[in-house]
Amino acid sequence: MSENPKDMRREPWRASVLTLFPDAFPGVLEASIIGGAEKSGIWQLETVDIRDFSVNRHRTVDSPPAGGGPGMVLKPDVAAKAIDSVVTDTGRPLIYLTPRGKPLTQQRVRELASGEGLIAFCGRFEGLDERVIEGRQMEEVSIGDFVLAGGEVAAQVMIEACVRLLPGVLGDAQSASEESFEDGLLEYPLYTKPREFEGRAIPEVLLSGDHKKIEQWRRQQSEDITKARRPDMWTAYKNGDDHECD
Repeated sequence: MSENPKDMRREPWRASVLTLFPDAFPGVLEASIIGGAEKSGIWQLETVDIRDFSVNRHRTVDSPPAGGGPGMVLKPDVAAKAIDSVVTDTGRPLIYLTPRGKPLTQQRVRELASGEGLIAFCGRFEGLDERVIEGRQMEEVSIGDFVLAGGEVAAQVMIEACVRLLPGVLGDAQSASEESFEDGLLEYPLYTKPREFEGRAIPEVLLSGDHKKIEQWRRQQSEDITKARRPDMWTAYKNGDDHECD
């Protein structure tokens, strides 16, 4: 008797989010294919309210920075208790969303998606006490060179990027393999019906039926766009090509 495919499916990919604003979740994560994947049991979302671990009746979570300066800092005792309330010995990385973190890349997203899930700590105020970051060996991650009011949006960005790569989420598995960043280049231009729109026509090569020429055109477009818009990516791509040719 053959095994039921559902019985062979791995455990749900789990995302735990520690935040001062649990009502911000699931947010966009319950929309479209991402929300559908959660309803199907492909992944699970858990939110933890950091304020629940405050040590006083006012639910205080922040304090002025040592040495002076503007703003407030998330208190280490509160943050540590919140983190320790989540099981962290299952192989899921503990990630602190912060502008000073390493840039989130598609490669890192693939690594996270291939694991059991992640634990995301959403920063607020001026940041988190450094002793918690060091003591809990938190991985600091940034979604871009800009500053947000908090890490909630960043956490949703990271989780969505991971979930869409989980088996069974995308309708066409090839969709993920032909996107921007997957091969070191930005994606080529896309077209669909009608054949002409506002005086602009679909490039003839895409209507030719010659799959080799179409593939060559798309590759050239990806290279040209990457070179013009992301010279950093283009340099890395060319260096990689040179390395592979050695």
